[in-house]
Amino acid sequence: MKLQFYFTVIFSLTSILTRSQELSQLNVEDIYKNLCASCHTSSAIGGSLKDGKWKYGGSDEEILHSIKNGITEKGMVAYSSVLTDEQIRAIVVYIREMESTDSVESTELDISDKVLETRYHTFKVETLTSGFRTPWSIAFLPDGSKLITERLGPIHLISSDNRLDSIPIKNTPKVIFDGPEGGMMDIALHPDYEKNGWIYLAFADGWRDEMGKSWSQTAIVRGRIRDHQWIDQEWIYKSDLKFYMQSGAHYGTRIAFDDGYIYFVIGERGVMGHAQDLNRPNGKIFRLHDDGSIPKDNPFIETPEIPKGIWSYGHRNPQGLTIDSNHNVYATEHGAQGGDEFNLIQKGKNYGWPIITHGINYNGQPITSITEKEGMEQPLVHWTPSIAPCGLTQYIGSLFPNWQNDFFVGSLRAQELHRLRVINKKVVDQEIILKGIGRIRDVRTGPDGYIYLLTDEPARLIRLVPSEKKGE
Repeated sequence: MKLQFYFTVIFSLTSILTRSQELSQLNVEDIYKNLCASCHTSSAIGGSLKDGKWKYGGSDEEILHSIKNGITEKGMVAYSSVLTDEQIRAIVVYIREMESTDSVESTELDISDKVLETRYHTFKVETLTSGFRTPWSIAFLPDGSKLITERLGPIHLISSDNRLDSIPIKNTPKVIFDGPEGGMMDIALHPDYEKNGWIYLAFADGWRDEMGKSWSQTAIVRGRIRDHQWIDQEWIYKSDLKFYMQSGAHYGTRIAFDDGYIYFVIGERGVMGHAQDLNRPNGKIFRLHDDGSIPKDNPFIETPEIPKGIWSYGHRNPQGLTIDSNHNVYATEHGAQGGDEFNLIQKGKNYGWPIITHGINYNGQPITSITEKEGMEQPLVHWTPSIAPCGLTQYIGSLFPNWQNDFFVGSLRAQELHRLRVINKKVVDQEIILKGIGRIRDVRTGPDGYIYLLTDEPARLIRLVPSEKKGE
């Protein structure tokens, strides 16, 4: 049996090394099929790599070590002389991604009648309304009604008794949406909304040229709604037109307020290197005064050519942003294939993309072999396989007292709701509290103390409701 194993490995190595295509050009799926698959099925000598059961250590570092250095006593050869460090890292991520496939595909969308038990609370899921197409964000008005943005541009009003108004808000900003991203995105009320009426929107601003091609960039405006009309619009952030791009990817964006400041996100727009280029707005988190003016204590205020609103950089595509009661800024960020992140955002810091990452390219090509580097921040949590985090809130209500101050992260790909407990700026407890309700686009703590979720497949607004009896 061991002789057969060696023969299979040697044959695979010879096959891959004698291809006309350079080894460096192979994607991770090709490498896995040629070097790993024949020995790692459930019935093969090496056992399955999809079931999460590991004999020689299951951490990323331990798996990487096994691939690189081999396991001599079991007949597994070392691949350090065959594969680059980047390719070995890519195989680790590819294996992690395979582990998640079954669970993602088997989720259930209808759990409205179930009582769900978690570590600290028992609850039910209550569907409030549907009828929109591609919802992105929700904001709560003082009278109990709600505003919901939709990717294609409309802003919908939902009454206090959760009825969807058939007429969208008129005269809202025109948006660019060619798919898969962009359009109308986040919506947020000014902290003093009851006094000033300001509502903030984040969206893909731009135009179409004479060939019909769109040019766009993330932008922020504020305005008011009166009699179903968007009025009094003011620009809060609009980049120089030279930074508008034809890319339809990675607009990022969420909005958060703190002590007179507005924070918002611009993704790297699908060009990895832009995240490290401080002369560009892409791949950055911004901090401005809530009227759009630039704070004098921003980190790059004295540096020529750098946009003065930049607060942090090295981001790929964050789509979750919130600020706790101690003024700490937190964000969730989409990695590539693997390497999704939950970060503590600090003034002037570099978050590493794409120089360091736990992920690989979607085409299977490695991005880098390193996951940390001096001068670059590490995430508090990273998810591999990817969950595609979207929406982030810190719970500050009274209906779920044992979740007080915990963070809740939505997930598009894994269709999950994650709970994270942070103490002294470290994640000390994690739990998946909900799974199988569709792609979670937004997560909010409502003013009534419920946790609200906005899903886009299917498109609906739901909330978590406490249940006193277990198993009812």
